[in-house]
Amino acid sequence: MNRLVNWVVLVAAALAAGVAHAQAYPAKPIKIIIPFVPGGPSDTVGRAIGSKFQDYLGQPAVVENKPGANGAIAAEFVAKAEPDGYTILVGSIGVFSINAALFKDLRYNPVRDFAPITLAVVTPNVLVTKLEFPAKSGKELLEQMKKNPGKVSFGSSGTGSSDHLTFELFSQMTSSSGIHVPYKGGAAVVTDLLGGQVDASFQNLGTVAAQLKAGKIRALAVTAKTRNPTLPEVPTMAEAGFPELVVTSWQAAGAPAKTPRDIIAKLNDASVKALRSPEIRERLNGIGLDVVASTPEEFGAFMKAEVDRWTQVVQRGNIQPN
Repeated sequence: MNRLVNWVVLVAAALAAGVAHAQAYPAKPIKIIIPFVPGGPSDTVGRAIGSKFQDYLGQPAVVENKPGANGAIAAEFVAKAEPDGYTILVGSIGVFSINAALFKDLRYNPVRDFAPITLAVVTPNVLVTKLEFPAKSGKELLEQMKKNPGKVSFGSSGTGSSDHLTFELFSQMTSSSGIHVPYKGGAAVVTDLLGGQVDASFQNLGTVAAQLKAGKIRALAVTAKTRNPTLPEVPTMAEAGFPELVVTSWQAAGAPAKTPRDIIAKLNDASVKALRSPEIRERLNGIGLDVVASTPEEFGAFMKAEVDRWTQVVQRGNIQPN
């Protein structure tokens, strides 16, 4: 009898300890893995979210940049991490959708291997040209492409980037062709637009905002559903005659797939509160990022739709990674 009593006491103690442990989350700092070098949108958003973890979760965030392979190294690392809520990923459209469409040997699947936390921010791409390019609108650009098939050059941040695939989608929708010129980042594209070495690009708004404001390159249209307050005079692609070309680049947060729902809920609550705090919202808006701060379910559905969409674009265009 004493043995039975002791066993019951031990089991009850273990269960109580488990409940207490679950209630205690987080009991240590939370690691935020960024799949790119410091300074880019993923890094900015990840650090912004993490800066509020102490306030909303009672534990600080430790941000670690782990760049390489279009973000795949960091994504695989987090996907295989312990699903205990202490390692999360803040990454881009590429990491959470385009990589799955582009790389056949990808060692993670964003839909299968991640528990969505939140779609953090979105930003439109902007169709821009060098100043001396003759087109002054989206339709005039298409006319130039039709008159000179395969000659109008489009710079991108790299093969498989959102700006590259936006160009591919535009070409497929309009049955036109141009020359894709991949660079190692958007800044290099802007440099060559200024120098006249490349004709056009579908660049992220934040990358070209300063040069547009200075009048050094020309904006023809934005790829959002509505005009952007940063560029109120620039029409949407729908207004320019291309109603189906709505594309946003985005940043989001995810955790390993088997992370408990209650932990995901806490991470979502803290991330949403951080993103919606006035100082962080203002900071992100200032660099062209619109705060979304979605639920996990909303981000999960959005991510799956994005994977499906870009898989079709990659397959139709027979796009191969470099």
